Amino acid sequence: MFSGFSRSVIGASHIKKNIVCQDSSGYEVHEKYAVAVVADGHGSKKHFRSNIGSALAVESAIETVRNFFADYERILRELPENHELILKNMEKQVIARWHRKITEHFSENPVTDDEKKPFTEEEFWKIPVASYYGTTLVTAVISEDFSLGFQIGDGTLVAVFGDGETVMIMDYEESNPANITASVCNKNAQLLFNHFYKNKKKILAMFVSTDGLYTSFGSDFDFLDYHTIIAGQLYDIQGFESSVVKNITRRTHFGTEDDISLSCVYNEELVSENIEIIRQKIEENKINASARKVRKCPDL
Repeated sequence: MFSGFSRSVIGASHIKKNIVCQDSSGYEVHEKYAVAVVADGHGSKKHFRSNIGSALAVESAIETVRNFFADYERILRELPENHELILKNMEKQVIARWHRKITEHFSENPVTDDEKKPFTEEEFWKIPVASYYGTTLVTAVISEDFSLGFQIGDGTLVAVFGDGETVMIMDYEESNPANITASVCNKNAQLLFNHFYKNKKKILAMFVSTDGLYTSFGSDFDFLDYHTIIAGQLYDIQGFESSVVKNITRRTHFGTEDDISLSCVYNEELVSENIEIIRQKIEENKINASARKVRKCPDL
């Protein structure tokens, strides 16, 4: 019933500077639901283990969703009335799991002399251990009965509905409330999440991505149209994977030349049932995109 995909590609600027990919991504499919996750490790020098932090954040999110959904019938009963509380508890558990994981990693892997080199002694000892591993996180869950998601830091969560409507459920700007740099490593991280829950309209597919993808587009229109197009390719997952990997690899040369991660989960039956509607929507979007370009052109 459900399927998914995830991939992280290293940014062009990271290749030039010989920096590791700091993004991570993953997904997990179950009979009743599926979850997609991406995380973007921070780039500044004090976050020198952010590639590890992002991988552990993805693990923490998937494990947390699996734990909360172990009794699916119970969560199904409780979500309509208590989704705010449940989502906040999920976010707290993600943070707690992540801290346990980075603490374990740090205890087994003390900071090396090479990692200390960029800092003076005074600078280094002022950095909290959690900051070494700093990262953003975006998580989406899809089921037959509902969908939900939570996010801390930048990145995007896009839903494609059966009628072809494609939306960013949480606005890109909302991921950084009050101009605070939202991160899993922040002391008040659990207060910096955004989340959503929907149980009315069935979602065909959900996509989560790090900000390297969003910034490679010239407008929100183009960004959303892209997701409609790739949703129309989900009926052929092998072809989809090959096409998307090539595309996001090319896109690392646009915008910030940043790492790009993209994960998706989707309902196979809804994709099959609505593929023609999605294709029609793609054609409509092409016409609308052409009209927007014409309106931007000055009169001759």
